[in-house]
Amino acid sequence: MPWGTVPLALLVSLCAFLATGAAQVEDSMPKPPPPGPPPRPTISVSGHGEISTRPDIVEITLGVHTRADTALVAARQNGEVMNRILSVCKERGIAEKDVQTARLNVSPQYNQPTPGSNAEYIPRVVGYTVDNQVRVILRKLDSIAEVLDAVMNAGANQVSGIAFRVEQPEKLSDEARKRAMADAKRKATILAGEAGVILGHPRSIVEHDDRPIMGGPMFRTNAMMAAPAPALPVAPGEEKLSVSVSVVYELVIPK
Repeated sequence: MPWGTVPLALLVSLCAFLATGAAQVEDSMPKPPPPGPPPRPTISVSGHGEISTRPDIVEITLGVHTRADTALVAARQNGEVMNRILSVCKERGIAEKDVQTARLNVSPQYNQPTPGSNAEYIPRVVGYTVDNQVRVILRKLDSIAEVLDAVMNAGANQVSGIAFRVEQPEKLSDEARKRAMADAKRKATILAGEAGVILGHPRSIVEHDDRPIMGGPMFRTNAMMAAPAPALPVAPGEEKLSVSVSVVYELVIPK
């Protein structure tokens, strides 16, 4: 049947059918969720918490430096002295787990060029040095002077430093965290009040590491030591541990 002779009723029915199908397809497509409430404004603050305490252990690095014409002799002399030092530590009740080798080095020594000489300098080995260091932990702080005096008398000729610290700082770290959070909330509450808004819940909390680069969270101070004498005074003092946090709080606009 030619297109021009299609009955009008059939055309109307076809258009209605196509419109109904399009509507059904549109209804079946997922619709985007309705827009939610706008995000609440926020405020960012930092908090700092600090706590002080007396250290309960001390680390001491002791060393022996020897020099001889041959490496074998230098090492033997060094070993004899170090064995005496280890015996002294054992006699004073220091546990084996609290004594650890920290450094052992054997180095050749070369002749030096003659000042003002025009002769060609030819380096040659003239001897050897051996450096042996041990790290000792003392758990009785009142024995520091006695131990230092004993190991120096045994032949130790190097004392590189003393480090006081707290052996188990976890509980103190937690208290410092509480103080840091309280400090942050105090600041945020004041700022929100001055702005005429209400402080809401924290949206994010970030803790910043205030520990020394060489370790932690650890209490540590270092002091160079000269050759000790009997009754050498050593003051442990107090150590501080600090924690910093950054907190983002929501702000509630009063109605």
